[in-house]
Amino acid sequence: MSAVWSRLGVARIVNAKGPATRLSGPPLHPQVAAAMAEAAQSCVDMLALQARASEIITGHTGAEAALVTSGAAAGLLLGAAACATGLDPAAMARLPEIAPGGRCEVVMVRSQRNQYDHALRTAGLRIVEVGLPDRFAGAGCRDAEPWEIAAAISAQTACVHYVADARARPPLEAVIEVAHRHGVPVLVDAAAQLPPRANLRRFVAAGADLVAFSGGKAIGGPQASGILCGRRDLIAAAALQLLDMDYPDGLFAPPPAFIDAAELPGLPPHGIGRPCKVGKEQIAGLLVALERFAAGDEAAEHATRVALLERLAAGLEGLPADLELRRDLPVPLLALTPHAFDAGVLVRRLAATAPPVHVDPEETDQGRVLLNPMCLLPEDEAILVERLRAALQP
Repeated sequence: MSAVWSRLGVARIVNAKGPATRLSGPPLHPQVAAAMAEAAQSCVDMLALQARASEIITGHTGAEAALVTSGAAAGLLLGAAACATGLDPAAMARLPEIAPGGRCEVVMVRSQRNQYDHALRTAGLRIVEVGLPDRFAGAGCRDAEPWEIAAAISAQTACVHYVADARARPPLEAVIEVAHRHGVPVLVDAAAQLPPRANLRRFVAAGADLVAFSGGKAIGGPQASGILCGRRDLIAAAALQLLDMDYPDGLFAPPPAFIDAAELPGLPPHGIGRPCKVGKEQIAGLLVALERFAAGDEAAEHATRVALLERLAAGLEGLPADLELRRDLPVPLLALTPHAFDAGVLVRRLAATAPPVHVDPEETDQGRVLLNPMCLLPEDEAILVERLRAALQP
């Protein structure tokens, strides 16, 4: 299984962190890998492939149209660019510069700022922050409110950006109502909001204009894949700024349901999303993975993951550590608190083993490491228990 890594001189890891990009995402199901290998053996028209992908994805999301991207962050960049330019090829050609008086701002709740909003700034937008996150700062219970978003919207607002999370405030529905009342679209970052499967439709059903999902997390697609879905006109604008636009006169003939060429005064040049191109292999793999994800038994998958964590916990009994199995999360986790040293030491000890073991360090400041079952292979269980038992010794 790891022969390719041996040939390349790179160590295979035990991934108890989950489908993180820095750890190369999840192992692919054989059907997904087979689809990618098969797709690699012949050529297709990428415009036609993306149009067909749009039809398949909209069947699962309820959106008007969709685009396969090279990841959720690429989806945010393309979505921001689409909101800034609409279907104006001249505006597309200028990005990341935006003409004076153009839509150059994105309104964003301050407590939702994160490293991935760099994608919005890459598209040329300036982030306008609203709200004071007192509930996170320990200064009170308040966060941004809808009226603050409304007050920040102006003629230069391209969109309101919303990072979906159980803790996000204000509620998405309230944000959409305010934005739409002012004629402004809402771009949702839902990269890690799967499972549950219902979230494939939830954000579009709530009225979001664009939603970005990761293809390389719970969906189980290639790591360099994602989904941008939403309004047909905005998806068309995003597609025009992603695709290879080097078309001879008269040859650009997209399906009107995907891109209505009659709405364009002319073809834009290669767009700001051109460096984010996605290959036929990624599209084929993502579509197979999406079909598998949508058809899967969510309850059975959850039970399987809980059982795996229970086995891990049983293997760690008697060690100098507290164990907490969080069964009720969409993806269950096992939290481990070492007694003899801090959690950061445990993270480093595990990463220094052979093979390296990677855990989730998100709660190390609270003295815990998290074990996520999503990317663990059957043979990893015994290795993980053995390495943890050794690393937990004082």
